[in-house]
Formats: sequence, structure tokens, C-alpha cells
Amino acid sequence: MDRFDLTGRTALVTGAARGLGRAFAIALAEAGAGLVLTDLPGTADLEVTAARIEALGRPVHVLPQDLSRTGELRGFADRVRAAGPVHILVNNAGVAALERFNEITPESWYRVMRVNLDAVFFLSQRIAEHMAADRVAGRIINITSKNALVAEAGLAHYNASKAAVDLLTQTLAVELAPHGITVNSIAPGMVHTPIDGEFPFDREAFEAAYRERIPLGRYADPEECTGALLLLASDAGAYLTGTRIVVDGGVLADQMPRTRFMPPYRSTLTTETTETTETTETSETTETTE
Repeated sequence: MDRFDLTGRTALVTGAARGLGRAFAIALAEAGAGLVLTDLPGTADLEVTAARIEALGRPVHVLPQDLSRTGELRGFADRVRAAGPVHILVNNAGVAALERFNEITPESWYRVMRVNLDAVFFLSQRIAEHMAADRVAGRIINITSKNALVAEAGLAHYNASKAAVDLLTQTLAVELAPHGITVNSIAPGMVHTPIDGEFPFDREAFEAAYRERIPLGRYADPEECTGALLLLASDAGAYLTGTRIVVDGGVLADQMPRTRFMPPYRSTLTTETTETTETTETSETTETTE
């Protein structure tokens, strides 16, 4: 377990105020890391995350930043570095809007792209330069989505942004490998987070229908994605780069939810046990007769 220990390392987590970002930040702190947290200015929940980390006895800095203001990200990265070397960058922040393709305006398109794609690139670009200059064998972990791999209606801009980050991850992995910096992604499936709760539809009905599509039969809790994060952030995952870990309860493994139309599952163990018992009883009867 020492290979998962992050004591003495500092992690920057974007979108850390709630949902997956909060879960990631707390998991990193529990593994020993100090944290730099960022989210939109004025986000009260960011202080809640910070308090949880302080309670663990880990150092934590809160630096609010609107990541859609890409021109400011170079200076933001430099402010983060001023507190000490960054060993782990978790590009978690993301936005989404439920709109049919013909309803998407340039403003909506670029808003999603600026946060989900542009910020990932420009923040990684500057943080990676600091990592290389500090001779840090850094870890960059991009949080994408199963939507990077398969489309979902009403999310053309979100799908496109996550797919772009997936290929960006591989590109950065190749370019940064000579510096000992790994770059990987985590693609969550359906997770109980606030982002889809903001969509204008009946969330309860949608979840009930979607659970039938998930082989494990339920949404994930944010904490169930932290195991993949700790692997990629630690020495245990030092030889992983340019790869993706999908945490989706089996959705992408199931081309069509056929099992609901098949006969109910029946264990073969019951049949085998019965046959074995019958064979034993027959043998004992034979022996008695002899």
C-alpha cells in the first residue's frame, strides 16, 4: 500500500466544490497529499471541501478561478506554483447543457468548449512546464466521460468536448513522457453529481429508465471513482500513460440490454449438487445391497 501513499505531494483539483471534484480532493488528502482547490469565484461549497481536507490534517489552499477565462490560466497556474511544486493535476471541472443540435448557439457551444476542452489544455500546458522545470514526475489526470466514447442525444457540444480531451490526453502523454510526466483519463458513467440535476427534465424518471440500462443496476457514488484516481496519481500507476479507465458500471460493455428479455438466471450449482447427491445415494444403496 506504500505505493499509493501521496505524502509530501501537492494536487491541484479543478471543479472541487462538489460532486466528483470534492470526492477526488478528499481521496487525495486521505492518501496524504496536500491540496490546491479551485472552482468558480463565489462558490461557497469550495470552503466546505477545504474544511473536510483541513479536518484530515492536510494543507489546503483555495484559489477560485473562472476556467472559461482561458487568457488568465497561465497566471493562475503561476499563482498555484508560487505555493510550491504541483505533483498532480486533476482536470475535473466541466459544464453541460441539454440542447438539441439545432438549438445550440455559438455562445453555448463555446462556453462548453472553453471549460471542458480549452481550460484542460491551457492549464495542463502551463502546469506541465512547471512540473518539468521542477523535475517532478508529475501526474495529469483528465476527467472525461463515457460520452467521449459513445454519443448521447442533446449533448453534441459536451460529447465533442469530452472526445477531444480523450485524444488530447494521448497526445500530451506522448509529448510529456520524456519528462517523466504521465497523462491519463478517467471516463465516469452515470454518477450522482449535480451536473445532470440541472437539466430540465424529470430526473427521477430518467434515472429509473437509465438504471435498467446499467448492468450493475445503479448510478455510482462519486467516491466509487476515486480508486481509479489514486491508481493514476500514485507510484502504483507509474507505468500507465496515455490510457483511459472507464468507470461506468458496465454500460459500454453491453451493446444491448438483452438480459431483461432472457429467461431468469438459474444457477447450475443447484443442478450439479442435486446430481451429485443422487449419485452418492445410489452408490450407498448399491453397497448396502451387496
